[in-house]
Parts: sequence; C-alpha cells; structure tokens
Amino acid sequence: MHWHPSASDPDHPGPERPGVDHNGPEARFAVDREAELPTAGWEREVAWALEVGLQGADSIVDRRIPTFSRGELPHFAGINTFLKAPYIEDVRRCGAYDVAILGAPFDGGTTYRSGTRFGPQGIRKISALYGPYSFELGVDLRESITMADLGDIFTIPGNIEKTFDQISKAVSHVYSSGAFPVVLGGDHSIGYPTVRGVAEHLSGNLGIIHFDRHVDTQETDLDERMHTTPWFHATDIPNVPPQNLVQIGIGGWQAPRPGVKVGRERGTTIMTVTDCVEMGIEAAAERALEVAWKDAEAVWLSFDVDCLDAAFVPGTGWPEPGGFLPREVLKFIQIIADAAPLAGIEIVECSPPYDNAEITALIATRVICDTLGCLVRSGHLPKKGGAS
Repeated sequence: MHWHPSASDPDHPGPERPGVDHNGPEARFAVDREAELPTAGWEREVAWALEVGLQGADSIVDRRIPTFSRGELPHFAGINTFLKAPYIEDVRRCGAYDVAILGAPFDGGTTYRSGTRFGPQGIRKISALYGPYSFELGVDLRESITMADLGDIFTIPGNIEKTFDQISKAVSHVYSSGAFPVVLGGDHSIGYPTVRGVAEHLSGNLGIIHFDRHVDTQETDLDERMHTTPWFHATDIPNVPPQNLVQIGIGGWQAPRPGVKVGRERGTTIMTVTDCVEMGIEAAAERALEVAWKDAEAVWLSFDVDCLDAAFVPGTGWPEPGGFLPREVLKFIQIIADAAPLAGIEIVECSPPYDNAEITALIATRVICDTLGCLVRSGHLPKKGGAS
C-alpha cells in the first residue's frame, strides 16, 4: 500500500486519541491528518458566495447558504467548470493561479470512434461530483492551491495542423505563466502539440510518462498525423529524446506494427500491464521515473483513459480488454506525482457519447485530482513564487 510517508513516520505519529485505535494505518493517517487541515479557503468561499449570491431566504436555518448557488455546493447545481474552479475569461491572468485547466476539444485525429471533442465538457460535468478534499491523501486542494478554468482552446475542425498550432500556443502560454497546465482532451493527437508547447521553454530535455494501451509511435496513419502518431513527432523535437519516453500499459490487439518498429529503433521503453503487475506497481513506477527523468529537466504526464480495462472505460475510442484496474493505475499515478514536480498533465480519449453512466469521465477526473493531490502533499505545488 502506498500512502504519504508521514503516515508511518515514528517521529510524526499524529495526535494521540483516547482508547484503542481500530483504524488501519492509512485510515489512521487520514483521520489524524484531517484535523490538521485549515479551513480558511472554505470560509473565504462561503463569505464570497453570500456576497455575490445573496443571503439565503429567511426560512433557511444554515445562514451559510446563499440564494444563488456559488462555489462547491450543491454538487448538482452551478456552471460546469473543473471542480467548480473559477472561470477566467481573461487568459492573460492565468499566471495568478497555481493550476490552470484548459480543454482541447478535438477529435479530428480519431481513426475509429469519434466523440472526444466532447471530452472536456464530460470531464467538467462529472467533476462537480467531487469536492476538493481527499480522505486517503490527506489533502484539501481548496486550502492548498488556487485553480482556474480557462475554458477551451479554439480548435479547428477538419484541420489537424492548425489545431496543433492552437494547442501549442495555448499550452505554451499557460506553462510560461508559471501555472501548472491540466489539459482536458480531446483525442491523443494532442500529445504532440502539448509537448511542443512545453519543450520550447526548456533549456534541457523533456521526458514523457505515457499511459496507454497503444504505442502511438508510428509516423502517419491514413496518410496523416493522427491520434496514433503523437510520440513519433514529439520525439523528433530536439530536446524530447525518445530514450526519455516510457510507455505504460501497452498491449492487446490494437498495436500497429509500424509503431512498434519505431519504438524498437528509437529505444523507447515499454511496460505492459503484465510487466507492471508482476514486478509490482511500486517497482514499475520507479522504473518509469528512472527512464523519464534520466538527464531530463522536466517530465510531461500523458494519460490515455484506455490504459484501463475496457470494463471501466466504455467511453473511449479504442477500448481494449486486459488493461489496468482503477486502483492499480491510481496507485501508479500517485507514486509518480509524489516523486518529483511534473511539467503538466493531459487526459485524453474520453468520449462522452459512448460513456455509460459517465464512468470514463469519472476516472479521468480522479486521475487529475490524485495527481494534483500528490503534487500538493509532496510539496511540488504550489510552485515556488506562485500565488496561493
């Protein structure tokens, strides 16, 4: 089991409680940690909601409830931004926040089932189900970092190259501002322009940790750059060497041989689901970190939801049985985010038209939240000098 080191640190055992403690080790850490978390962010949100949303009706006993829904509650109401973060129309202000969420609603690189252009909407919608506090991680994002939702990039339907330029410019803008970029895809073709938008700001190399069932390393597909080709072109960028690309969860019956050939020739690292399960998730995560961070200045996390078994992600373009279980992939993500600061994260291939009960969008949301939570608890967010 993986949890924050302080959970088992004898020098920081947590507050004493009378009687016998019946909780497990992780649960004891979680319960004790909650008592240490501040509430200033929540109190500010309540005061703001009452100011801009009007004091609730006279019959409302809880005087913290406004007339108009503002902030987290109720979860079923309000305008859908990611985790109900404030929507910032003026994207020039994104650097005032620790984390900036931006959508890349594009499925022009899709080679089978379309619909991922609606991915950002689907992820934002189901994210309203979540609050900012994680029991196991012992983190309250509202009390630790500031987040803003910048809305969506203006993608160009039917023109993948112009869309790539739009995405690179958007990610470049956010990354250079100092905010941590969270990109909601979109199909996986966006992996190339997102990486390009970050790499141009680095003096050193950029590594890539790529979760997927598919290698996505062939040069072209159907005579174009598609969602099966991002890592061929990303690793053509001078400071994005293929030796720093680690691909996790690859397998099944949907791995085009031209892409496998490119990976073999360029020296990328591949770990199948069986590799990860048999060596153990902790060991697999350490191996992934070793590859991606070797002589690298920063690492980009690219998460394709289809790395999970198709039973858990029906809303994706190329579902494949035999993938990860949710608890396996979440544990993997947590270890990666705890280990070192990341350059940013993208979640791709969530296709709401195929998403029964929104469970694919839910796992996409959970991956983002766990990544942010572990970056916070390990001191990687907020960035030094960033606003909090």
